[in-house]
Amino acid sequence: MADNEWDFTGLEALFINTTLKRSPELSNTQGLVDISAAIMEKHGVSVDQFRAVDHDIATGVYPDMTEHGWATDEWPQLWPRVEAAHILVVAGPIWLGDNSSITKQVIERLYAHSGETNEHGQYAFYGRVGGALITGNEDGVKHCTSNILYSLQHIGYTIPPQADAGWIGEVGPGPSYLDGGSGGPENDFTNRNTTFMTWNLMHFAQLLKTAGGVPAHGNQRSAWDDGERFDFEQPNPEYR
Repeated sequence: MADNEWDFTGLEALFINTTLKRSPELSNTQGLVDISAAIMEKHGVSVDQFRAVDHDIATGVYPDMTEHGWATDEWPQLWPRVEAAHILVVAGPIWLGDNSSITKQVIERLYAHSGETNEHGQYAFYGRVGGALITGNEDGVKHCTSNILYSLQHIGYTIPPQADAGWIGEVGPGPSYLDGGSGGPENDFTNRNTTFMTWNLMHFAQLLKTAGGVPAHGNQRSAWDDGERFDFEQPNPEYR
């Protein structure tokens, strides 16, 4: 099927860039975000994005941290943009071989909503898909993406195959992804993986949207709380 026959109109995607650099400072991570976002927009996906560091997001694991001692917290204003997205991509840099502090902060705030449920009684993030993009000048792409993708699936996101991509330069001081001579924008491995990730996110988001989400049986928190056990049987006492 030709690319122009793929129409994902009706899907919404959100890219959260967890760079440590405030706008308008150059973010190398934004370079990968732009590649993925352009493919999505070409095929009808409505794309939203923001840099978390541009906002006064409080630290914590509750939906509104002003209820827990913080004077200000912009997360409640950002949350509707997260809630609207069929596709969420967390994109960020590597520092000291790990995700940035802002990446961790965003994941903690996503986790704050993990106990909420949707109209089917499932956890709130069911029926959505997640991906990860990473850039850096040191080892850690797979470590960082595995942490992000594990976290997203744990709170209810569906992770398609090949749902991550990244670029790292030579270990140690050197050019970053968007710096002249880095070879980043020309790197075939990174470009291939970013493209595959983008298409898989769109395909799976569309599949879930068409199906009405993940089937609501065996995973409804509300039903479990009401006593439904979905064929679970208490283990035989002699094996305890």
